[in-house]
Amino acid sequence: MKKIVTLFMAVVLGFGLVACGTTPAEPTQPEEESATLSGEVSLSGSTSVEKIGIALGDEFMALNPDVDFTYQAIGSSAGVKNANEGVTMIGTASRNIKDSEKELGMTEQVLCYDGIAVIVNNAVDVDELTLEDVQKIYKGEITNWSEVGGSDVDIVVVSREQGSGTRGAFEEIVGFEDELTVNALLADGNGNVHATVKSNAQAIGYISFTTINDEIKPLKIEGSEPTVENVLDGSFKVSRPFNIIYHDANLSDAAKKFLQWVQTDEAKDIIEDKGGIAIR
Repeated sequence: MKKIVTLFMAVVLGFGLVACGTTPAEPTQPEEESATLSGEVSLSGSTSVEKIGIALGDEFMALNPDVDFTYQAIGSSAGVKNANEGVTMIGTASRNIKDSEKELGMTEQVLCYDGIAVIVNNAVDVDELTLEDVQKIYKGEITNWSEVGGSDVDIVVVSREQGSGTRGAFEEIVGFEDELTVNALLADGNGNVHATVKSNAQAIGYISFTTINDEIKPLKIEGSEPTVENVLDGSFKVSRPFNIIYHDANLSDAAKKFLQWVQTDEAKDIIEDKGGIAIR
């Protein structure tokens, strides 16, 4: 009887310990903390992509404070070369990737689209041209504004430097590749074209939509104004892709995350805010 009572008390005591939660708990694994993204993301290439690229980089660094982002505006061809040689992780080109560049075996990704505006000095009394007009002006076949409805003054043609993605795209779309007039003034970058046209009362040039402002006059082409809406509906013909290109082996973890992030709605809002045409 004594043994039975002792056994009964032991069972009751054990039950009480369980009920009170005093039995040893199963060991739990601590939740794994998400790793903080760090490292470098380096881009180089088109001056047309620069404004959008830097804005995206600034936001990406704000979201990831341990990431260092850089963008070198050196022209599309140079950016592709840098990406191929690993000078920077990613290259940008404001034109289609050439067949010779495709042979390098890099991955291509369309960041967004952009229009190219034909611009004139605000003093030029012409508001609209046809694509054929533009072609003849840049080939040197039309040399006076009176030939296209303006005043009797010479046309000062402003174009981009060799290797410019904007120049390559513009010449291809308008149809005067390798036929640029020898009298053209060459300017490096959208900003310099803009400044040259702004300062010369007879000038015509072309720039990315991202650099249009009221200091110069963008012309209608074939009756269509240079707007995002008109690029999207196909009525404004002078448009091109903004491409990014890279070798996967050259990417840091941060660069891989950046390439994923630029496809998000958040990034596309930034692209549109800076004048690009996002892929929705």
